[in-house]
Amino acid sequence: MSKKAPSKFNASRIRDHLANERTYLAWMRTAVGLMGFGVVILRLPNFQPPEVPRLGISWKMGLLFASVGLITVLLSTIQYFSVRRAIDQDTYEPSDKIIILFSGAIALFGGAIIYIVFSISQRNIFFLQ
Repeated sequence: MSKKAPSKFNASRIRDHLANERTYLAWMRTAVGLMGFGVVILRLPNFQPPEVPRLGISWKMGLLFASVGLITVLLSTIQYFSVRRAIDQDTYEPSDKIIILFSGAIALFGGAIIYIVFSISQRNIFFLQ
């Protein structure tokens, strides 16, 4: 039994490619959001009153978020073409690795942001009293 090559105009295959493209575009929106959030974090000290002490960590967190955004662009592009090839070859199997990787990274960064925000607010409360 020989395996028949999929037709180029198979409606199901076209839907699969379109779904892959929508997923890729969602990853791109996520990457742009991460980079934008990095810029906001970077600029955050400029919105504090001058008498409030600065932690000096916002530029590191901003750079980290922007870097993760760029890494997201790279990895999602690689994933897009990998899935595209698998759909064409009719060998696609979903992978949990990239989901676990980014979920863990965002949870870690979110925890760091929460810690920093509460540290700053606690320092501000004690400083202003």
